[in-house]
Amino acid sequence: MTTSSFDAKHFLDNVSQAPGIYRMLNARGETLYVGKAKRLKARLSSYFRGRLNTKTQAMVAHIADIQVTVTRSEIEALLLEQTLIKELRPPYNILLRDDKSYPFVFVSDRHPYPALEYKRVRKRSNDGRYLGPYPSSGAVRESLSLMQKIFRIRNCEDSVFAHRSRPCLQYQIQRCSAPCVDYISQEDYQRDLEHAVMCLEGKSDAVTQALTHAMEVASEALNFEEAARFRDQVKQLRELQQRQFVDTEGGDADIFALAQRPGALGISVLSVRDGRLLGARHHMPANDLDLTPEQLLADFVSQFYLGQPREIPGEVIISHPLADAELLTEALCQQAGKRIRLAHQVRGHRAQWQHLAMTNAEQQLASQLANQTQLSKRFAALQHALHLDEPPQRLECFDISHSQGEATVASCVVFDQNGPRKGDYRHFRIEGVAAGDDYAAMQQVLTRRLKRVKSGEAEKPDILIVDGGKGQLNMARTVLDELALPEIRLLGVAKGSTRKAGLETLFLETSDNTLSLDPASPALHLIQHIRDESHRFAIAGHRAQRDKARRTSTLQDIPGIGPKRRRELLRYFGGLQGVQKANREELARAPGISSALAETIHRSLHG
Repeated sequence: MTTSSFDAKHFLDNVSQAPGIYRMLNARGETLYVGKAKRLKARLSSYFRGRLNTKTQAMVAHIADIQVTVTRSEIEALLLEQTLIKELRPPYNILLRDDKSYPFVFVSDRHPYPALEYKRVRKRSNDGRYLGPYPSSGAVRESLSLMQKIFRIRNCEDSVFAHRSRPCLQYQIQRCSAPCVDYISQEDYQRDLEHAVMCLEGKSDAVTQALTHAMEVASEALNFEEAARFRDQVKQLRELQQRQFVDTEGGDADIFALAQRPGALGISVLSVRDGRLLGARHHMPANDLDLTPEQLLADFVSQFYLGQPREIPGEVIISHPLADAELLTEALCQQAGKRIRLAHQVRGHRAQWQHLAMTNAEQQLASQLANQTQLSKRFAALQHALHLDEPPQRLECFDISHSQGEATVASCVVFDQNGPRKGDYRHFRIEGVAAGDDYAAMQQVLTRRLKRVKSGEAEKPDILIVDGGKGQLNMARTVLDELALPEIRLLGVAKGSTRKAGLETLFLETSDNTLSLDPASPALHLIQHIRDESHRFAIAGHRAQRDKARRTSTLQDIPGIGPKRRRELLRYFGGLQGVQKANREELARAPGISSALAETIHRSLHG
């Protein structure tokens, strides 16, 4: 790799082997990229001597100078790297566009009847208690609404409170106890406020126990009206606890999940404090250097915490293993002044948090890909790439899935200019072909599908896409020719030798006519999207068929399940169907079922 104005050989001959950071500059002196290195010479050499992807080559071509700063340790380099990224915002680094302040619930210590207030601040002061930070303003407002409904804490401004002569509407609808006109004593109000704060801190079980005790005391004293109020509060808290998706054992954690598809990237961050899920925040960082998910997530977590006045919880859970996990952990510990655990492989309720974060990231990504403007851009790009007179209206993609020939299933997914048409998706059970013969399976599914197209029973696709190499493409070509459907364009997608997105080989119409598209092309992203969706749908159909065939076990066949446990399981889940639908965590919550036995039951029922 050479550049027009930078002597890489001379530079590398003189650069240090020590740890440090480097800044790549263009001819105008603008910073292109900031990076860290355990050994500067080895890291920088990789930009000029190794095989680079297209985007990194484009950046290197603009380098006019590289400035290095030697540090005493790799941790110091990591901290300095994040400081410079936030200061310089280089175009080739992933950039975390974050708020300058954070939302909190605030309780003043300078008022006899404090309100629960929403406050957005960058740094907490000493004028009261700050609960949070929360991941979003919506999470704060939802929490405040619940606490005002259950404990009737005021939400008016101090100036309004000071000039009230009679209760306001909030009192009438039972969302305030009217301390402004002395309808509640200061002692009772402070008790309700403290209960609300404890709930916000994740201690709702302790509050429920205290309120239950207070209800019993009031009932014994024949104060039935007060007992009824405590009863209603207990009932509302129980309902709130049941609505919490994550049933946890406590703990503070931030959970980072990264989802990536061709042309789109999303990272979701979930915040859990004292075992209570506070909410999520979603980010869509650019990936201008085609970094791996592991590298992206490491850079993102570093920017999220380092050099920021942000609270770091005792545990940080991530969706992908990081190569520099030990270094990042040590940097986080140094920043927080306490022990921090960075974890990828987790179990129990932490695995539920991780799964929830991944679900959020994938959902946000799906929403981004379904954006109408983005879809229109991709269809227009495909029209240009295939030299069509107008954008295609209907794409159909086919894939085959099996496990060593078992339960072979084919998928057909359909896209139009509004995105996936899931109502038109189809699974095809493949029968009568040799196990593992993907070519014959492809011939069977295409023949069955296209015969219905030929007869007018099914809508005709503009472009037919097959996931596979030359063999699948040739089989599709044969079926189209036999059924005399020349107007349907045929496109084959074969994975490259590294099976990495962006390096696929595309065949147009025949196996000797390849189509070359830039890895950043919206047309390629559309093809990759429908190919990945077809693959996912095929696997889902195959697993359903495989599991159905294997699901022959009954409770009587499972070791450790005797008559008593069997009766308890059936009673707890309402029958055998409920037991079969339960996941491992749900089974473990049944009476008399340990985690190990739950695993045995689930494995026996589902293969």
